[in-house]
Amino acid sequence: MISFYSKQVTGDHERWERFCAAVKGGDAEAVQELFGAFLSESISIRDTAVRKAKKENFYHGMFLGLLRAEGSWIVKSESGTGYSDILLMVPRERIGCVIEVKYAEKGAFDAACREAMEQIETHEYTELLRSEGMETIHKYGLACFRKSCQVTYEKE
Repeated sequence: MISFYSKQVTGDHERWERFCAAVKGGDAEAVQELFGAFLSESISIRDTAVRKAKKENFYHGMFLGLLRAEGSWIVKSESGTGYSDILLMVPRERIGCVIEVKYAEKGAFDAACREAMEQIETHEYTELLRSEGMETIHKYGLACFRKSCQVTYEKE
């Protein structure tokens, strides 16, 4: 995994910067395109040859690693029941993001994205971002299956 990040992220700095700008700016189409490209170029479907819950963790870690490479952001990972998967804060710009990752069993992307967005709403994951002073909040439902992903987005 380290060689992936050093080659794909630092090696193609422009693409990684576009990915970060898309996440921060609420451009779900670009997030989907760029994260999908990272997946397609870097993983084997054998990487997710584990139980469903572990598959989700794999994609969570991939997305998290890309975000953590941006040193000026606050990125929190809370995997587990009742916690959001990824919270991102850009304090200088008062931008916050909630990213909920789901494994799209048998390629059921729409259902997995819906489930992710419902979880964000049901558990009120944006409240922590509001309490931290974030004024613009982007909510992403990220569904992954094999080397593909789909992103659903809402701005709050």
